Amino acid sequence: MGMAKKIKMLMVEKDLTLSELAEKMGTSQPNISNKLKRDNFNEKELNLIAEVMGVKYEANFVLEDGRKI
Repeated sequence: MGMAKKIKMLMVEKDLTLSELAEKMGTSQPNISNKLKRDNFNEKELNLIAEVMGVKYEANFVLEDGRKI
């Protein structure tokens, strides 16, 4: 599942519109819309999305034995 899909699911869970998310992030609705269409978010943006939605963002690699890097 792509990050855009996860963000959309989180928006539904948090009852947040695209415009509201953009406003909380300090950007425009068209900018967020384009990023969702391209599924193109950098780690800084993902952390900001998590912050404004009140959730935790974790990015890591998980090895076969369960260790995370």
